[in-house]
Amino acid sequence: MKNMLKAIFAVMLLYFITISACSPKCSHPKPVNPNASKKAVALLDFLYEIRGKYILSGMHNPLKVPTHSNDELLETVGQYPAIWGSDFSYGCKDSNLTEIRQGVIDCAKEMSKQGSIITLMWHSCFPTDGEPCCQESIWVWDDTLTTAEWDSLTTKGTHLNDAWCAQADRVAKFLKQLRDADVPVLWRPYHEMNGVWFWWCQKPGPNGFAKLWRMMYDYFTNYHQLNNLIWVWNTNAPRDIPGDEAYPYADYFPGLEYVDILAADVYKNDWKQSHHDDLLKLAQGKLIALGEVGHLPLPAVLDQQPQWSWFYEWNTYLLKHNKPETVQALFADPRVITLDELSNKNGHFKINIH
Repeated sequence: MKNMLKAIFAVMLLYFITISACSPKCSHPKPVNPNASKKAVALLDFLYEIRGKYILSGMHNPLKVPTHSNDELLETVGQYPAIWGSDFSYGCKDSNLTEIRQGVIDCAKEMSKQGSIITLMWHSCFPTDGEPCCQESIWVWDDTLTTAEWDSLTTKGTHLNDAWCAQADRVAKFLKQLRDADVPVLWRPYHEMNGVWFWWCQKPGPNGFAKLWRMMYDYFTNYHQLNNLIWVWNTNAPRDIPGDEAYPYADYFPGLEYVDILAADVYKNDWKQSHHDDLLKLAQGKLIALGEVGHLPLPAVLDQQPQWSWFYEWNTYLLKHNKPETVQALFADPRVITLDELSNKNGHFKINIH
């Protein structure tokens, strides 16, 4: 039934596109990295092609069991998500992080072979705390860096900046495995920077978080030549909850020349229209996505907020914050794409509706 609905939906879309198509000169933004790999370019092209028509499903998988959430979704709806993702750091000091990270990379390669789109994030330890680290190095809440400390972190040649480079080198080493395997990655480091909980939060303005982001982009792109990355700048949906605030998107934005996709994390079932519309305005024609969600966006939300390119359910949240029938209803929606509905031929994705 779902495939039949999707087929009807696709025919209607094709008719609409045919009668409203733009001229041959019509184009969309290219990757911010001028040397982006062919498959990274193709993935970004695909996301633009389906914008406003379909939304990709995604699941976040824990480091130590990087297929757990995918399997939970399979048990619930009978399908795998279109996007598989995991993290680079979210453990304590007793973890063998190098071995765990290698397991994530191996899983990413395998999931890519099976047709999945790959996304990775990084709950980064504070650079001088070493890796792995305990949560207190990441979740600092109000114990923020001073202006002097932040300036040192983002200034080349300082002790703190050298520690950051060494830390980034360790992550780049793993990303290079995916680059060498020709796997494009939706890369979303330092997420939720407009909140108040991570050490990289609460630094608005051009010399704040934006400077850290630009520094990382330059280091990974120009020094490490990670041309397989699509750069996803991932905020939190703004909110004014005392002690759990998230501030306006624009205060932390590094600039369109450093960002391919703008994303927002929506938790607490907070589907304000402004979360979608304000991000869309800041994007100026670039893609927007739901970097993380707890409660899934119901079809009624998608009706009002059609520009989200994907949603990405956080691990442990699928059945913790959503009833099975709610999950099933969303995945039955003809706009929601699962892995079996993706065709991936040599890195060129398209919707595959039977």
